[in-house]
Amino acid sequence: MVKFSMPLMGLMLLCWWATVTEAKYIKYKDPKQPLGVRIKDLMARMTLQEKIGQMVQIEREAASADIMKKYFIGSILSGGGSVPAKRASPETWVSVVNEFQKGSLSTRLGIPMIYGIDAVHGHNNVYNATVFPHNVGLGATRQVMCIYKDPELVKKIGAATALEVRATGIPYAFAPCIAVCRDPRWGRCYESYSEDHKIVQAMTEIIPGLQGDLPAGSKKGVPFVGGKRMDLMLPGRQFVAFEHTLEYGSVLHDLKITASCKFAQLALSMYLTGVPCDPVDCWLCLKALEAIFCLNREGLIRASATAVKSHVKKGLLGWTKVAACAKHYVGDGGTTKGINENNTIIDFNGLLNIHMPAYRNSISKGVATVMVSYSSWNGKKMHANHDLITGFLKNKLRFRGFVISDWQGIDRITSPPHANYSYSVEAGVGAGIDMVMVPYNFTEFLDDLTFQVKNGIIPMARIDDAVKRILRVKFVMGLFENPMADLSLVNQLGSQEHRELAREAVRKSLVLLKNGKSAKNPLLPLPKKAPKILVAGSHADNLGYQCGGWTIEWQGLGGNDLTSGTTILTAVKNTVESGTQIVYNENPDLEYVKSNKFSYAIVVVGEPPYAETAGDSMSLTIAEPGASTITNVCAAVKCVVVIVSGRPVVIQPYLAKIDALVAAWLPGTEGQGVADVLFGDYGFTGKLARTWFKTVEQLPMNVGDPHYDPLFPFGFGLMTKPTKQT
Repeated sequence: MVKFSMPLMGLMLLCWWATVTEAKYIKYKDPKQPLGVRIKDLMARMTLQEKIGQMVQIEREAASADIMKKYFIGSILSGGGSVPAKRASPETWVSVVNEFQKGSLSTRLGIPMIYGIDAVHGHNNVYNATVFPHNVGLGATRQVMCIYKDPELVKKIGAATALEVRATGIPYAFAPCIAVCRDPRWGRCYESYSEDHKIVQAMTEIIPGLQGDLPAGSKKGVPFVGGKRMDLMLPGRQFVAFEHTLEYGSVLHDLKITASCKFAQLALSMYLTGVPCDPVDCWLCLKALEAIFCLNREGLIRASATAVKSHVKKGLLGWTKVAACAKHYVGDGGTTKGINENNTIIDFNGLLNIHMPAYRNSISKGVATVMVSYSSWNGKKMHANHDLITGFLKNKLRFRGFVISDWQGIDRITSPPHANYSYSVEAGVGAGIDMVMVPYNFTEFLDDLTFQVKNGIIPMARIDDAVKRILRVKFVMGLFENPMADLSLVNQLGSQEHRELAREAVRKSLVLLKNGKSAKNPLLPLPKKAPKILVAGSHADNLGYQCGGWTIEWQGLGGNDLTSGTTILTAVKNTVESGTQIVYNENPDLEYVKSNKFSYAIVVVGEPPYAETAGDSMSLTIAEPGASTITNVCAAVKCVVVIVSGRPVVIQPYLAKIDALVAAWLPGTEGQGVADVLFGDYGFTGKLARTWFKTVEQLPMNVGDPHYDPLFPFGFGLMTKPTKQT
């Protein structure tokens, strides 16, 4: 009888494995193949039904694993407020995303879906996430010695947002909005960094924060999404590990080992995850690993397990970047009277010089996707504008990622929406839209598009272009190698580090518009030690108002139980000295203020939350009872008024009564940043990225206009120095 040594048996098993693997070799599944080769190989295998399915994005509520499998759906999204459950944990999110992904992976070709979400000021849909200031505030963060920008701050915010989005298993964020808002009456103006395209261009630095820095030598227009890799130094060998198929918290890694030992991978994976297995299989795996590396079995596994588990504990394993989306292409911020989804009337040179520049920057930074605007340009719906989508964006700017519609965007090509859906499908897809955010009636879209392709209305070349772009992004993101979400980053959601970053952003976004009745007698910074301070106003103790729209719900919420954070009132209480009495009265009358002998007052008022069309306003007034609160308080005691709003509002009638005025924009969850600056721990540095008008009759009015006569001009912002108070 012939006896085989265990090392020899291990090597024989490896040879057998290699033979089986070779027989099943599929080119598009091989990450070593060039990107173009993988795309070409996969597309050659796809049917028309599979291709058209890739062009569809459906809402989470309409999705299931069975639907993903049956219709070959390419993408899912969570719209504003669409969550698996109220206050869903990141673990719940990961589980839900994975369940959908299982359906996609069970299809004939196993093409993974991509899950997207509106993470426009942090991971704002998700409970307990860090909510950063809206873009209108971030635009004000440019520093006096760095004209037009503090791009490193927004890059850090992008990186933090990516981590929190990935913490919930989602790889795609519909951000940033790079609109140039030219009229504050627009309900989406707070999503814009500035009226000045130069600031918006600078703020596209958030894209490498979200996606990672574009590698040197990258081709222009080709999308890029970075990931996270770690090197594990093990006894006698260096392993390069990538996160792979981590499901429901298990840590299962595809180890790229020199000898490609699948058995060694399995052995290490089972040790790390605690996955039960057949004792014979485990023994064979471990002996094979031992045979290849001539290392002690336990020593090798302990070393690798310790390294991996250490990285998991620190949240350093797994993919840390997401695909970004520059939106809304193009001219959405220039509509007549700021009416949402309206018509932008401007000549081609004006469009190129004001609204287009930030798209050039975004493409040069490897942005993965571009979302089309609901608006029109000179009467032509952008969702049907072939010249600007295909002719300019794809051909002139050489954008190679995919173009996605907005929510029911092709429906709105007609008026009323969905009046002639077949025409909308033809016009939208024909214009160059690659992925359609349906989001519910997906079978209608699938049927219409299939019919039009089969009957030559839409050429097959247009379908192939769309699918090629979608697959390019999915391959670049590593979705084919790493389709399943994991729990390795759950501790990043709402982390203290991210909250400190948001607090810094709040501090830098505040703009001091007035400080004292005269320059010689400034009110700010406020003393921390005082007998009694009044805090008043509808926005002083309201986390929802502080965060604004696109927070937990699409339109935002009022109150303090929507998510975790610090209100401005709480921040004030945290900051003053222990002997200082804080009195909160939301809307005190004049006699109350006079009779209480307050040292000074902090009045926090502004706008209620809103999003999109619901925020369009022809009056731009402070929400009641904000005006009466200012009048009653500031007539009786020295006061600083803090405006919490998504844009400049009418303030001129009250300005003479106010001692100090601060624009806080929509600061998000970290209200402590407001108190940091009010009380002098940090100085005011913010500068207006928007012109503050005197009256709405002046609008639209932007810096450089012939009729420019602002209350506070673009770039204005008083400075203070930090003070040390005892």
